[in-house]
Amino acid sequence: MIENYSLLLLICGGAFLIGALFPIVFKRTPISIPMLQVSFGLAIGHWWTTLSFLDPIDNGLIIEKLTELVILVSLVGAGIKIDTEFSWQLWRPTVRLLMIAMPIGIFSMAVLGYYTFGLSIGAAILLGAVLAPTDPVLASSIQVGPPNTKGEDISRFTLTSEAGLNDGLAFPFVYLAIKVAEAFSEGDRFTSDMLWSWFTHDVLWKIGAGLVVGIVVGKVMAKLVFSKYSQDTIISQGYVVIALTLVAYGLAEIVNSYGFIAVFVAAFAFRRSEHEHHYHQKLHDFAEQSENLLMSLVLVTFGMLLGQGLRSGFELTWRVYIVSFAFLLLIRPISAWIALSGLNLPRTEKYAISALGIRGIGLAPYIICLTPSIKGSSAMKTRSNYGLSVQS
Repeated sequence: MIENYSLLLLICGGAFLIGALFPIVFKRTPISIPMLQVSFGLAIGHWWTTLSFLDPIDNGLIIEKLTELVILVSLVGAGIKIDTEFSWQLWRPTVRLLMIAMPIGIFSMAVLGYYTFGLSIGAAILLGAVLAPTDPVLASSIQVGPPNTKGEDISRFTLTSEAGLNDGLAFPFVYLAIKVAEAFSEGDRFTSDMLWSWFTHDVLWKIGAGLVVGIVVGKVMAKLVFSKYSQDTIISQGYVVIALTLVAYGLAEIVNSYGFIAVFVAAFAFRRSEHEHHYHQKLHDFAEQSENLLMSLVLVTFGMLLGQGLRSGFELTWRVYIVSFAFLLLIRPISAWIALSGLNLPRTEKYAISALGIRGIGLAPYIICLTPSIKGSSAMKTRSNYGLSVQS
């Protein structure tokens, strides 16, 4: 175990070195840091060594919490760097993507999963919900710039705000999938009463409570940080970023709401207080560096898992490739275009927003935290029993 730990530290050090040298060595190449780090991990996992404790099924808790932490820090960074004020007119594209494009994407992916992969109804909904959110981590290059850089264009702002909120807004559909699977596996029907219970608790209460927690935490922390240091602040940005993240997330989870929503809203509410203060730049810089370091760990680990899978003979079927390309190249662009239709936006802006729906690290917490229950629960059977199927 100690040898494996030391080896993991060595591998992570190599990943950090790639990140440090990237701006110098690969400055003029169409290659991104995530591409290099995943490839680095894949090569190690396939040709060099296997780390058994990285198994996402038997030991998924560490990977789940690490990816969750990356997302939380990324959500704080996204909320802090948005210069655009909150108004219905400016946030309409974001609201439409969340309320129209995401449900269309979930429904379309569920249909593909049901008919192409032979998944049960519950598993098909779960697949759609897991793939629905765009990623706030890997999409940082197409998001808005640091705080107070001015001139945010609508496409970058919309993609940033969408990625900040849709991780949390996908959770109601995850719970819907679980409720559907459990109902059918027990021989019951998914009744209107069950649907109403899901809507009032998992949709209305949890989303509403997450929003309220985020606003309260953001405003209170801004009051504490800026009250005595309105012209300048000497409070460590590291303490503030971590405190903002953990307080918002922890309080949201205690009141049984969605922590991802609370964290992003808290960061945005904090930013709108003294929104032109230069301290927000320091917070953003710390959050961005922390996010990049944690992202390196996740990407190398993900690459190693892929490499270990290839080493053990794991293969993807042609259906997986077809459905993946259909989702990225057809479902996301078409659903987003439908959502944005009728808005007074330039055609090029609509194209950019519709096409750039990056998926990535945001999928991991959903998949890993559900894997043990999918593997072991009697409610997770094949389509014939209308449960969730691991084999599919």
